[in-house]
Amino acid sequence: MTKDKIVSVFKILRDNDPNPVTELTFKSHFQLLVAVILSAQATDKSVNAATSKLFKDAPTPEKIFKLGVRKLKTYIKTIGLYNAKAINVIATSEIIWKEYKNKIPRTREELMKLPGVGRKTANVVLNNAFGQHTIGVDTHVFRVSNRLGLAPGKTVEIVEQKLMKSIPDEFKKHAHHWLIILGRYTCIARKPKCSLCNVVKYCSYKSKNLND
Repeated sequence: MTKDKIVSVFKILRDNDPNPVTELTFKSHFQLLVAVILSAQATDKSVNAATSKLFKDAPTPEKIFKLGVRKLKTYIKTIGLYNAKAINVIATSEIIWKEYKNKIPRTREELMKLPGVGRKTANVVLNNAFGQHTIGVDTHVFRVSNRLGLAPGKTVEIVEQKLMKSIPDEFKKHAHHWLIILGRYTCIARKPKCSLCNVVKYCSYKSKNLND
């Protein structure tokens, strides 16, 4: 996709939603971190349903750590991969509480040292917590980037690199959110709603089942 087309795509996305925000609910940077860890291979809706009770009872790193793995599982058992996530959240909570004095790290490198935090999670946290120009490539961003021809690639790493290189700085703060929203509600996996897409004229994806 040419630079001019990329600019046009993001101008449309920005006009449609000037200030997008994550659909995860949280009241602190630490809670955001926990929510994003829990959101891997799970929907934001299911995570919010679980954390609404969890964050009410244990809103801080210390309180979540003191729940222990077994107790934490009772809060998040409706979320996919909850056993492994419970172990990671407890371990990360202890580190944030004891080593970082309840403040989450502000660099990708430090965040990725925490249990349960990969590159995508770190990027999402840095973007939402600190407004950094990072892009977390999840399944939605990956799909949309490839379908549009915005940043085609066979791996999330390649897609992220291409997005960071091709998206103008003025759009980078919210690019992650715009692409997720597009993928979650319009450019869905099985039957993309191309007739409802406001950037379809720039899309290289050729569907045999366009919506009427």
